Amino acid sequence: MKSVVTPTSSASAERRRLQRILTTLRDTAPAMKVELDHRTPWELLVATILSAQCTDQRVNQVTPNLFRRYHHPRDYAEADPAELEALIRPTGFFKTKAKNLMQCAKVVTEQFHGEVPDTMDALTTLPGVGRKTANVLLGNVFDKPAVVVDTHVKRVSGRLHLTRHTDPDKVEADLQMLLPARQWTEGSQRLLLHGRYVCLARAPKCRDCAIASECRWEGKTVR
Repeated sequence: MKSVVTPTSSASAERRRLQRILTTLRDTAPAMKVELDHRTPWELLVATILSAQCTDQRVNQVTPNLFRRYHHPRDYAEADPAELEALIRPTGFFKTKAKNLMQCAKVVTEQFHGEVPDTMDALTTLPGVGRKTANVLLGNVFDKPAVVVDTHVKRVSGRLHLTRHTDPDKVEADLQMLLPARQWTEGSQRLLLHGRYVCLARAPKCRDCAIASECRWEGKTVR
């Protein structure tokens, strides 16, 4: 694995820099919570599966009707596929997502007694659940240290030169090395929100960026 440390920096210096970044983000954007609406671990799992290649805003428009129609994993496992597909159609890739939801619900019902498991190993055995989705659950529901790496975290981490990787698992490992475990969940969530609202993919708001002075991205418009 390549190191995130540059020839002019040290691991400890990079850790201190990331702490400055997170302190600034904490001061300028205090709110720090997952933006998928949910009331239970199962609802967050469903919403996170639906959020693949879809915005949280769109998912939150779909889930009220979905959650009124289906309440428990068993309801999804026994759902009519066409009806479920129709309810989640606006999130895109609805056939695949409906299949994953039904299969995931079946496993949760049959192997975990209807309760969402609370370990990485168990969560990633569920259909449609990878490390990103598992980390969302671990960090936001089960209060376990978890680095969520979505497209926003990957982009922001790369632009800040916190990682030289693009593979999400390797980005996750780099951030884990730079942060104490107690900050994994908060730190990655702050990077995620910064990417969602400021460090945009196509038109980043560099002039409004509170951490521009710490940014090493060659394409930034503020020097």
